[in-house]
Amino acid sequence: QVQLVESGGGLVQAGGSLRLSCTASGRTSSTYATGWFRQAPGKEREFVATISWSGGSTYYTASVKGRFAISRDNAKNTVYLQMNSLKLEDTAVYYCAAGGLLTTIPRTYDYWGQGTQVTVSS
Repeated sequence: QVQLVESGGGLVQAGGSLRLSCTASGRTSSTYATGWFRQAPGKEREFVATISWSGGSTYYTASVKGRFAISRDNAKNTVYLQMNSLKLEDTAVYYCAAGGLLTTIPRTYDYWGQGTQVTVSS
């Protein structure tokens, strides 16, 4: 019903920047929130940021506050995650997800992308 595709990941040195994109297709009007989650090797999937359909509501996990920014362009059916001042601990596979509620909980999101790798080196 909804398909999500992430892009923009890559290898970057600590202190650098990347911008991730999540492009949606299908019945996108059925979703209210789009979130970014990440999973590092040996760790559980964790919340990063989420944004409402209008862009008027956003929420970030404390570790990325002030460094990352989530935004959306509904004309392009795309949500972005601008990542600045990257740290080694930001290394993970980043996933885009869409659902009906603005939450930090993975299981509350209905649709998921395939993930894009972000690697931060020293």
